[in-house]
Amino acid sequence: MKNKVKVAILGPGNIGTDLMFKITKSRYMELEYVVGIQETEGLKLARKREIKTTSNGIKDILGINDIKIVFDATSAKAHSMHADLLGAAGIFTIDLTPAAIGAYCVPSINFDYAILNDDNVNMVTCGGQATIPIVAAINSVADVSYAEIVASLSSKSAGPGTRQNIDEFTQTTKKAIEKIAGADLAKAIIILNPAEPPILMKNTIYTIVKKPDIEIIKESVKKMVAQINEYVPGYRVVMGPILSVDKITTMIEVEGSGDFLPSYSGNLDIMTCAAVQVGEKYASKLLGVKK
Repeated sequence: MKNKVKVAILGPGNIGTDLMFKITKSRYMELEYVVGIQETEGLKLARKREIKTTSNGIKDILGINDIKIVFDATSAKAHSMHADLLGAAGIFTIDLTPAAIGAYCVPSINFDYAILNDDNVNMVTCGGQATIPIVAAINSVADVSYAEIVASLSSKSAGPGTRQNIDEFTQTTKKAIEKIAGADLAKAIIILNPAEPPILMKNTIYTIVKKPDIEIIKESVKKMVAQINEYVPGYRVVMGPILSVDKITTMIEVEGSGDFLPSYSGNLDIMTCAAVQVGEKYASKLLGVKK
């Protein structure tokens, strides 16, 4: 497409750099700027790809009228400062931190044009993107009274931003499981696994249900996985769903697409894939693309 919507990335770390590789393949978006607060390898990579950069922080892009979408891949604390500035500038913001200021968005569950009317959309967490759809699929047919998820990911795939936001990860994931997956009560746990060679992201999902019909539950989970595979090809069920009285156990793993990061970084890949999916939808709306 000749005319594309110009976008910027805040935070040239692992997630921001992987976003850069994905957005440069976008049908509707053109990456105009990558923004950091100090010189980094991510900014150097951006310049090699002839993308504009700045290490002066967000202030350098607020006056650029052409930028319509910003992906914030910094931290929950930084996003709490960025959100008001971007909102005042009229820039649609896709938040990849667990700040949870805007509406939660998991594309396979609540992604429609209504959510794009907000000026700030939150992508929950990597564990949330991986597990909330399974809880939602089970809840839709079996009424989940309790959900507990354990997200295990390679320590090597967790950069400084992830490590600084462990508490926000568990709190935001728990709230999103209850709010958009529909569980009455939820708990979220994250494990950084230092194993060598690095493991793929694996998630265990326990649910207590009121209507334990396992064949109906299996079919609902199968349909949900097919929806997720439309934007995350490396997402798959590795065990279950298994029924024990009223407890359903399901295990999934996520293999990254390897755009920039190693394939074991599925936890980062599922976030950037989901965020790009939202960006593409918003950009196509601005361009008046008819589906």
